[in-house]
Amino acid sequence: MANYLDHSIEFLKGVGPARAELLKKELGLVTYGDLLTYFPFRYEDRTKFYRINQLQDGMPLVQVAARITGIQLMGQRYKQRLVARATDATGTLELVWFKGIHWVHKQLKPGVDYVIFGKPSRYGRKMTMAHPEIEVATAAHSEARFLQPVYTTTETLKRKYLDSKALVKIMQGLVKAAPAHIEENLPAALRQELNLMPAAEACRQIHFPEDYRQLDLARFRLKFEELFYIQLQLLKLKEGRAARFHGRVFKDTALLTRFYNEHLPFELTGAQKRVIKEIYHDMKSGTQMNRLLQGDVGSGKTIVAFICMLLPIGEGAQATLMAPTEILARQHYQGLKPFAAAMGLKIALLTGSTKTSERKALHTALEAGALHILVGTHALLEETVKFNHLGLAIVDEQHRFGVAQRSKLWRKNKDVYPHVLVMTATPIPRTLAMTLYGDLDISVIDELPAGRKPIKTIHRYDANRLKVNAFLKQEIAKGRQVYIVYPLIEESEKSDLKDLMDGYESVCRAFPEYHVSIVHGKMKPEAKQFEMQRFVQGETQIMVATTVIEVGVDVPNASVMVIENAERFGLAQLHQLRGRVGRGADQSYCVLMSSFKLSADARTRLETMVRTNNGFEIADTDLKLRGPGDLMGTRQSGILDLKIADLGKDGHILQVAREKAREILAADPELQLPENALLKRKLAGLMAGSTMWRNIS
Repeated sequence: MANYLDHSIEFLKGVGPARAELLKKELGLVTYGDLLTYFPFRYEDRTKFYRINQLQDGMPLVQVAARITGIQLMGQRYKQRLVARATDATGTLELVWFKGIHWVHKQLKPGVDYVIFGKPSRYGRKMTMAHPEIEVATAAHSEARFLQPVYTTTETLKRKYLDSKALVKIMQGLVKAAPAHIEENLPAALRQELNLMPAAEACRQIHFPEDYRQLDLARFRLKFEELFYIQLQLLKLKEGRAARFHGRVFKDTALLTRFYNEHLPFELTGAQKRVIKEIYHDMKSGTQMNRLLQGDVGSGKTIVAFICMLLPIGEGAQATLMAPTEILARQHYQGLKPFAAAMGLKIALLTGSTKTSERKALHTALEAGALHILVGTHALLEETVKFNHLGLAIVDEQHRFGVAQRSKLWRKNKDVYPHVLVMTATPIPRTLAMTLYGDLDISVIDELPAGRKPIKTIHRYDANRLKVNAFLKQEIAKGRQVYIVYPLIEESEKSDLKDLMDGYESVCRAFPEYHVSIVHGKMKPEAKQFEMQRFVQGETQIMVATTVIEVGVDVPNASVMVIENAERFGLAQLHQLRGRVGRGADQSYCVLMSSFKLSADARTRLETMVRTNNGFEIADTDLKLRGPGDLMGTRQSGILDLKIADLGKDGHILQVAREKAREILAADPELQLPENALLKRKLAGLMAGSTMWRNIS
């Protein structure tokens, strides 16, 4: 089997070396196996022929058998078009071509019967089809009723006559020969339990389905198989890591208890307490902790992080917290500093702008063990940063760090790996978490701190600007502060920067009695910090900013967030921005401003934001709209290089796949039983060449 599916596609009929090179460059298709797993993205229904009097405006692509009764070239020069009349016993259909008209004209013959395929639409009293596919009717057409696959192709391939139809012809030859070489790779008992179509049959039906039922069965089989093997790999990795990577045991809770009893400034939520218990259980287990902590903006992850740091510190080890930006690192440092001071612990901040003289003292204290907590950015990963003994490494917004970067934290200890806690304020849909982080233990803080009121979100069009400004004045009069955020998609986009400056001037004119701050990515760090500080201290009532405030500004008195051109933001970003308000006990508001003209996706995004504050519901909608790769920045991760499954739509299949993988490994952890021989061989092939990277959280 392997030999056959590993053959180069240049040996297929209709391909050859030149076309093979093109398909490799444009679509990444090299072998027979690659081509077999290049699935159609839709199907054209050729199972039915319509009569002309059955056609209606707005129908999808349909198939008609009719005779050409007239052909006419109309219009002059570049406005010229080709019009043909097609007639059956029930009526007449007008066919129109605006491009390639001379080539089509040569093909058409009056008095000949054709099979016509296209989208019908009504033009006045006539039923028309623009640019239909057309071929001479034969006896074979009346017998062949099928779903025709449509494959994604590129403009370069189309120019070289490798459009979807050409790919169909190539695929027909391969699919005819390949089933004899496709071996089953799922156990018989599993196939029987889930009523799964055999592998070879699924391959045939996914490319050339006999009907919709066969297509559904083929899709389920192939989606299940793909997700099942991903889950099997992740669960094996998790099990293997637990066996291989030991962690230092931290179970002395004296320091933690003292903080609880003497210095905890507020009552923890039930969710925070549950998460701390889960982390404590990991850190006393003797196995290295690898846990993902999800919590919406403002859910109280920072205090959980500090309490967990007290476990290793209580036994003479150290803790570190790494954040993706200097602003966020500084905010974490400022947030943790009072707690550390209350407990008599030494804490320091290390970023790219830390002075050399400060670094030397910091490095010395860190290596000697006199420094208990180090907060920082990528600067923590430098070779010169040496811990006395790192007990816990916390990574915030981890998807912003590369795997190679995160792995450097692991190597900060010589004898035993530190425990790892990965935090994110980006709610991750369950299906995506099970696939991206299926080998990590997952904790969720799904409860807001007591006294917090849900943020009220409203959508207003630009025409309502005066009413919105009047509302802002009311809020400022109550002593509150306001953010006004403009999209700056790329720091280099001059038009966006102009929009921001124009917006700033408009705000200054609309609110002459108030002080206004401005912050954007082009400013020097000192200027940015100065402006932010003015707002934090209440010297300015309004902050006009770009998305640099998405992370890193915590002002409890700011109760209104206005997002300009909200239709230009993704859902995750809108949700993160909204989370900048609602930090105090006052009622907070988020106002989404947009133009009246909105795309369907933009309207869905804004309606979702108005409807719910639930980050996980928002993330689910975002997954459906954008797809997993865009959502998590994982286009290059490999794990999400799915051929047929769709995490936005196939959550139920993923759930079944994970359950079955777990059941099989629970009964046979090493896959030694004869009935699991297929799984063991396939899994070995998939995991061959796996590196240390696979074990980095």
